[in-house]
Amino acid sequence: MNKRFFVVFSMVLMVSIAGVFAQDASVPADEQAVEQAASNTGSAVKYVAAAIAVGIACIGGGSAVGKIGSAAMGAMSENAELSGKALPFVGLAEGICLWGFLVALFIMIM
Repeated sequence: MNKRFFVVFSMVLMVSIAGVFAQDASVPADEQAVEQAASNTGSAVKYVAAAIAVGIACIGGGSAVGKIGSAAMGAMSENAELSGKALPFVGLAEGICLWGFLVALFIMIM
């Protein structure tokens, strides 16, 4: 993937998220409304943070599995005995996605 495209896409995403939260910046009249608005904003930020954690982890894990898997298949085509040594590396790359899921789960629970 082109790095320039990724950077531009990330910046556009951040600006659009900031714009969505800026539209909801009304001034409430009483303290109960202030507390409710703060809790709504806090829960929205938690969901966005969890989505970003899972998304980035899965993109990174997918690119790692793609590169490691293709290298492992190339090595196994030349020497079949390398399959036992190359397969755990693919599993480690898939573990990146699981860590992203766990981080998102902790963000949503806490």
